[in-house]
Amino acid sequence: MNASVAIQVLPHVSADEEVVRIVDEVIDYIKSTGLKYYVGPCETSIEGEYEELMEIVKNCQYIAIQAGCPKVASYVKITFAPEGGVLTIDQKVTKHHQ
Repeated sequence: MNASVAIQVLPHVSADEEVVRIVDEVIDYIKSTGLKYYVGPCETSIEGEYEELMEIVKNCQYIAIQAGCPKVASYVKITFAPEGGVLTIDQKVTKHHQ
């Protein structure tokens, strides 16, 4: 693993129920990738290889649009270390959930 991303997808729709539905579809897509992920209240973190993660970030936008929102904004945080050594999700959060 040489990268991790945190992505917050913000569908531009008026109803809260629609926001949740669309974000749930994006999270379902992230789950389907088979990569390690962690869903938080404001963003989802994913760890893997840089190129694969960038493809997932791109696809999250398309998933939201296909789910019915006319416009989507996303905040993305990227950690990239070509030689490896990126902290894992478990290293970052496990101690806080025991």
